[in-house]
Amino acid sequence: MRRNDKEITDHRTIEDIILSSTVCKLAMADENQPYIVPLCFGLKDNALYFHSAPEGKKIDILKKNPSVCFEFEIFTQVIKSAKACGWGMKYRSVIGFGKASFIFDDDLKRKAFDIIMHQYADGAFSYEEALLNATIIIKVDIQHMTGKQSEI
Repeated sequence: MRRNDKEITDHRTIEDIILSSTVCKLAMADENQPYIVPLCFGLKDNALYFHSAPEGKKIDILKKNPSVCFEFEIFTQVIKSAKACGWGMKYRSVIGFGKASFIFDDDLKRKAFDIIMHQYADGAFSYEEALLNATIIIKVDIQHMTGKQSEI
């Protein structure tokens, strides 16, 4: 990281940024072409979970190349200035890398759906068989992540 003064090294703070986020941007590589999608997510035990239809561009790319990059951001605010080059941004963010795999087992899907749902709501949830049959879960095992903040 170029700006060490902005780096967040505390793992708990990095996890708090993720848990305070509502969207994860998941980036993939389709041969030489980047592809990024915003997704609902869940985090548990150093892994991210996403639900998906079993077909589509994202799934096709991940089957060929499971390496991913992900990004979260919170507390974003543009800081205006009288000078064009004086503008800035307040933020807290996390960027990380991992390997994606697919979960097809219905019991494991339910557990992953619970992890995703608990990112957004408290309570107990049930999932219809039709939903389980129509979706797969993408699990990203986190290999490395860093946090960054600017308080300008």
